[in-house]
Amino acid sequence: MKPTQSINYRYIIIFFIVFFLCAIVGFWNSYFTRIFDQENYRMHTHGMALILWLVMLIIQPYLIRTKKVRLHRTLGKFSYLLVPILVLTTLDLLKYSLSKDEQLGNTGYFFVALVVNALIAYLIFYGLAIYHKRKANIHARYMICTAFPMFTPITDRIIGNYIPSLVAYVPTIDRMPVVPVIGFLMADVLLLGLCIWDVRSNKRWNVFPLALLVLLFYHFSVLNFYQYPFWQSFCEWFRSI
Repeated sequence: MKPTQSINYRYIIIFFIVFFLCAIVGFWNSYFTRIFDQENYRMHTHGMALILWLVMLIIQPYLIRTKKVRLHRTLGKFSYLLVPILVLTTLDLLKYSLSKDEQLGNTGYFFVALVVNALIAYLIFYGLAIYHKRKANIHARYMICTAFPMFTPITDRIIGNYIPSLVAYVPTIDRMPVVPVIGFLMADVLLLGLCIWDVRSNKRWNVFPLALLVLLFYHFSVLNFYQYPFWQSFCEWFRSI
């Protein structure tokens, strides 16, 4: 029988460092170089929550790799506070953004699905990671997956700032280019690669393939829910509360 391959924490650390650096590049023009020019506190609370989360994603596997398990578990408890703050600040910023438009329309319904359903996918992965916190390999896999719903805020800005020529190739909704499809494709391909590796190396079907299904449904919801009356009603309710 082929031996099971454990998660290589060195590669996880590299993945999250690259992800963090991409986030800095993506938000460099709109946030980091304009910290004192932001409209209000919402950008800062949301930004700080995300930065803390990304830093945790780097530190936690490093602590495991250096066998500081007790510190890893202690720091992990901080996520019980940080994750709700991240979700609430994201929703607060979303609601503020929606208040600027007199009518939502298809693009508004699309944007709500992009943000709200990303949070749902993120919480599913985080919740499964915490549920399996005593099973290191499963826990680590689900924590990796928490990054995938966060791809498009980063990829959209990198494309807009540095590769705008790609915008011409994406579909549109009411003439608005749906740039997130590029981030969706990148996330799906990367997660599919992890699925293939895990199935071939470990015969494990219960983490990355499940995560891919969740991610695909999230992407489907973003690209289609804006047309459905139930989603339009939800968006109008969310905006009104």
